Amino acid sequence: MSRQVFLYDPPDRFVAGTVGLPGRRIFFLQASAAGRTTSVMLEKTQVEALAERIDELLDEVVRRTGGNAPVPAVAPAELTDTAPLDTPVEEEFRVGTMALAWDGEHERMVVEAQALVELAADTEEDLAEAEERLLKDEANGPPMLRVRLTGTMARAFAKRALEVVNAGRPPCPLCSLPLDPEGHVCPRQNGYRRGA
Repeated sequence: MSRQVFLYDPPDRFVAGTVGLPGRRIFFLQASAAGRTTSVMLEKTQVEALAERIDELLDEVVRRTGGNAPVPAVAPAELTDTAPLDTPVEEEFRVGTMALAWDGEHERMVVEAQALVELAADTEEDLAEAEERLLKDEANGPPMLRVRLTGTMARAFAKRALEVVNAGRPPCPLCSLPLDPEGHVCPRQNGYRRGA
């Protein structure tokens, strides 16, 4: 079976968003262009890491080009996207591996998200070898979402993604663990329940 690549070059919209209530949210990356939409599910930590790495990579591009790259220092206000995910949200796959790159020739950020694949192997060495073969297999590898963004679009994506991650449950002022609406057993309160 050949690899399915969902390519957006460039997308009309590329955002991170959630479905569900805080504490039970499901995170998605969603790309859309020309009447088609692709949604892939991932973990909150993956969204946070992706946004942070995008900002770091863009900062490095600005530094290495002496400020000559078309990358803003902060996300422009006119590109702020607070709209919810496009519905219906239909998961194409769950993300396992992500990759980032800067295409200097075309001045584009390349974001790749590959499907999570379970591999069976007898030893750690066999598993590492199987993973390497799978990731290098362009023709038959796992499904992939590939998005090419301008520096401005990438900054706007990173800003929104971090806002989405931080929009969850507020932290307990004592232990910093998330507060649940039903209450919170705080280790610093020696197990006494605390209201939200």
